[in-house]
Amino acid sequence: MAMVHPLTDARENNRLFDYESSVKEAFDGIVPALKKISALQHEADFVNKAQRIAQSQLGFELPVILLEDAWVDQLDMRSLFAWSLFQTYRRFADDAFTSEPLGPGSGSTGDEEAFQRMLEDCGFHLMDVTPCADGRAAHVIRYILRLPTGAVRRRSFAGAMFDIEDSLGKWTRTELVRFREGVPNTADAPTRYLKTVVYHFSSLDPAHQGCAAHGSDDNAAIAGGISKLKGFQQAVQNTHCCGASIDTLLIGMDTDTDAIRIHMPDASGEIDPENYVDSMEVFDSTAQMSAVQAEQWIADHIIQKGGAALVEGMAKFMAYLLKNNLSQVEYVKTYHNGHYSDVGHAERFIGAGIGFEEVQLRNLTFFSYLNTVEEAAGDLDVGVSIFTGLNVSHGLPVPIVVRFDYHGNVPGARERAEEHCKRVSDAFHSRYSDLSEKGLLHTLQVVRDIKAAGNLEILDCSVKTEVAGGH
Repeated sequence: MAMVHPLTDARENNRLFDYESSVKEAFDGIVPALKKISALQHEADFVNKAQRIAQSQLGFELPVILLEDAWVDQLDMRSLFAWSLFQTYRRFADDAFTSEPLGPGSGSTGDEEAFQRMLEDCGFHLMDVTPCADGRAAHVIRYILRLPTGAVRRRSFAGAMFDIEDSLGKWTRTELVRFREGVPNTADAPTRYLKTVVYHFSSLDPAHQGCAAHGSDDNAAIAGGISKLKGFQQAVQNTHCCGASIDTLLIGMDTDTDAIRIHMPDASGEIDPENYVDSMEVFDSTAQMSAVQAEQWIADHIIQKGGAALVEGMAKFMAYLLKNNLSQVEYVKTYHNGHYSDVGHAERFIGAGIGFEEVQLRNLTFFSYLNTVEEAAGDLDVGVSIFTGLNVSHGLPVPIVVRFDYHGNVPGARERAEEHCKRVSDAFHSRYSDLSEKGLLHTLQVVRDIKAAGNLEILDCSVKTEVAGGH
């Protein structure tokens, strides 16, 4: 049996792997089940046979209207695929909301209160993370960094090129709540807002499997992240004259191994693109040590790398992230032979709108946080291009979940969420009309009341399961 790194949380790894496996098996079982159903479409008692297969392999029945006329022509496999995927997503999301399978596990992992105490002890009151929208980075919070999902703000953008105004608005709301309510701490507490960008790269195929938004150019991804972080810091400074209350952090993640690089500030406090701590190097260097020795080695290594420019609280937080990530490096070594087999994109659907906090799994979703299709056109074009290769090339549609979460205690919030869903969904079908008209793009519209902590509410679906018109 291979030796386990002394800082690995093996129990938590087992739990996370069981969850990842069960969710992905549910999505990946759709095509095999539909293939079986397709082969029976001209047999007697087809509808009943199809439903038995669907119930047994997918856990739900299929819309009768999509099955009962198969004898006349052919099954609409594109509609069946899209509907099945949307149903699987709804079940997965509802389970995440009700049972919280990624909640606290062993130790303090996933514990929001413990994390907040540690964060403030390091000199920060909120961690705002922008990863790339790439589905290979979707698990960055709960798996790669092993952070509690409810205590960290995550909003993804293609290439991690976040909207500075959006982040400025979040910063403003955060500081207002601190001033008015003392949450998470009072406004006079000596802590800072930590804005973090997570870019990604590929160690196995850097020229082709890096960030698509940056043309697989790692240097461009790093430069873009630094530029956005500096722009955000300057925006706070120019608007509120307190840019010093902002700390920035640049993290790179290897989409093949889930190892991370944490970049150090240079002597002037600027992020140094060439100077970073590599968790794979840390893993290999400390694998034969005791847990105490490994933690001390990490602390010393960070100080050596950071030098006099590195603030003590930031050094402590970096050590915390590195220690957490060692479990994920071990995770990939144990369950994926050291690197993922799906080196490239293998997302199951596009998530567009506001929400999707429950999605914490690698290569499940391509994210596009947006209010309008127009403002996120670049992100969406990247996503649709990815799914053109994944799905359309095989005759399957691009499945898009359009979702807008809302605060039920705000008057008119639900109505506005519904309007957002319809407008964005219509815009999808218009922008990609060549796909939509061929049944190669389908949308599901959902909303969720954040305050009610309830399940998703389905508003509409482009797969029609009722007879239109008639007497």
